[in-house]
Amino acid sequence: MKKLVVVAATAGLGMTGLGLAGATSASAATDTSDAFRPASLSWHACSADIVNGAKAYDALGPVKVSTIIQCAELQAPLDYAHPNGQKITLEVTRTPHQGSGTAKGDILVNPGGPGGEGALFGARVYAQNSAAMQKAYNVIGFDPRGIGFSTPKLTCDENYSNAPRPEYGTGGKADDAAWLLKTKAYAQACYKKFGAGSKLDLLDHIKTIDSVRDMDTIRKALGHKKLDYYGASYGTYLGQVYATVFPKRVGRMVLDGNVNPKHVWYDAQLDQDYAFDKNIEYYFGWIAKYDNVYHLGNTPAKVHKFFYGLDAALGKKAVTFKDSSGAVSAVGPDELVDGIQTAAYRRSQAVWNSYAVGLAAYKTNDVEKFVGTFGAQTTGGSDDNEFAVYNAVQCTDTHWPLNWNKWRADAVRVNRTAPFETWGNVWFNAPCLYWNAKAGTPVKVGHTKDLPKNILMFQATADAATPYAGALELHKALKGSHLVVQDGDRTHCIVHRGDLRPGGVDSYFDAYFLNGALPKQDTVHVSQLGDPTPPAATAKSTASAEREVIK
Repeated sequence: MKKLVVVAATAGLGMTGLGLAGATSASAATDTSDAFRPASLSWHACSADIVNGAKAYDALGPVKVSTIIQCAELQAPLDYAHPNGQKITLEVTRTPHQGSGTAKGDILVNPGGPGGEGALFGARVYAQNSAAMQKAYNVIGFDPRGIGFSTPKLTCDENYSNAPRPEYGTGGKADDAAWLLKTKAYAQACYKKFGAGSKLDLLDHIKTIDSVRDMDTIRKALGHKKLDYYGASYGTYLGQVYATVFPKRVGRMVLDGNVNPKHVWYDAQLDQDYAFDKNIEYYFGWIAKYDNVYHLGNTPAKVHKFFYGLDAALGKKAVTFKDSSGAVSAVGPDELVDGIQTAAYRRSQAVWNSYAVGLAAYKTNDVEKFVGTFGAQTTGGSDDNEFAVYNAVQCTDTHWPLNWNKWRADAVRVNRTAPFETWGNVWFNAPCLYWNAKAGTPVKVGHTKDLPKNILMFQATADAATPYAGALELHKALKGSHLVVQDGDRTHCIVHRGDLRPGGVDSYFDAYFLNGALPKQDTVHVSQLGDPTPPAATAKSTASAEREVIK
């Protein structure tokens, strides 16, 4: 996901539902979306923007997806309670199978967020699929309402992310006052453009349940009785709500990096704070292990001290850099945390090495590389679509606490033992304190008749964005589901992350979609692939670092 304020602070969390008005169970037969009959999808060549976006995935496999991707526009009701009223337009893509004859099926995919662009995610999933999957399935991507190439596109304040932003702080009065003012202004800007009384009241109709109904509209437009689906991160919440609301319409469903259905959404951020802190400390240990490469300290404690010393220094004076075009970028403490948080999301050589190199650049006074790694523009703004939709969904899926004293007390308590992400997460979500749109009541996931028994879940035990405990809660709620666990892995969402081993993660994914085969046990465990090695590493790690890596 694109960075804005925090690199997807509660990204990967799902939302709750509105429209079922507090129902504890749901039935497809009574859902209001049944009244709407969409037109069939008319596939055509995609716009240059989508084709160019798909080119990023051309190198992932033998098929150049940018040359085969197709597009269609689908009208859906703004409000499913009024199917003949105002319409929105969803951008849908198809990356077609390469086998002969008719495709085995269409897999609808979603990358998470909320706010993640899904039209191009379809091309990415297709490109990462095995050759057998590419021959068998079309992959259907879609930009959920308000997102990306769908219209209208929700944006509120494109200057919101200009750097350096007010320091996240640790609960001080000045920091709190600055951020409360900033987040309130953002919520007000969103309401002015898309709230009640505007030309199109999108803010009251952009909850998880609205997108779930859109998914069923796509199913109808594809002409299928059942929906095959792969959802990652927040996309797992879309899937679990869909399975609860439309249980008889589920074909094959994979959920990867799973949202805790009991912690939507305020408690989800608190869960993340602890998990991200553990992962960043582990990452500091990895940097220490390769002190011969990065020279930031040969023990986790030394790297920790360096990082938090740098954070404090940037709070006093941000580092800026002007490029050859005259554009100025800056790194303050917020930008530093937002950037390196990616290393706590995903275990990979490219990610872990690039941010360690960026930290090392500060120590060697390589300002261009340091700012190039962590910096954000100081003027001119950037696309805030992802952040706007994130708030629009999260803030209205359910009722958030509106008492700032509770937020502050919880943050102060969590920050004592998990200081890395706590306050950044507070301010990422703080627009919900002021959000002016109708809040809904979450669907009680799994509380329905005819719950499908064939849902396949994937989860890493050290996933920080959607912690493992939440996956276990979902596994219990989705009775009959199966769970593939990657022990010790720190990657958020584990399908298509390189585990091609027989009996590895991707083998379970393929067997399920190709043959309907579920693991023989309710829960199966696979080992992680192991931590990456820096490209420049030539010497063995120090013994002290080996001993002190935080598990």
